[in-house]
Amino acid sequence: MKYLHTMVRVSDLDASLRFYCDALGLREVNRKEVPQGRFTLVFLAAPGDENAQVELTYNWDPETYTGGRNFGHLAYQVDDIYAACQRLVDHGVTINRPPRDGHMAFVRSPDNISIELLQKGNPLPPAEPWKSMPNVGQW
Repeated sequence: MKYLHTMVRVSDLDASLRFYCDALGLREVNRKEVPQGRFTLVFLAAPGDENAQVELTYNWDPETYTGGRNFGHLAYQVDDIYAACQRLVDHGVTINRPPRDGHMAFVRSPDNISIELLQKGNPLPPAEPWKSMPNVGQW
């Protein structure tokens, strides 16, 4: 058995790609347009780790998606959690659970999917502005 991917339905493919690729740093590894089914599949992976993928499913006909914490979250290990969070902030993403401990942070995608960021190796020393930042919303 081999893990392949996690599928997440998205309501705005462009906004989702800006979040997952530009802000979070994933790379598009495959795309499939299915006109007869009226949907697009976009497969994303962390650079250098194409074995663990996220499949963004965009249905061309508008739908309202609900969910939230019952989905759980996607988790990514990062080399520098502070730099990763700053890149997200620079792209207009709210840090819902700041990395006050130098180890863990949470953000949400445009479709409200919770994303956990974990510092690779040992936690970084607590640093401002992160260590004084409060939680915002749900994570």
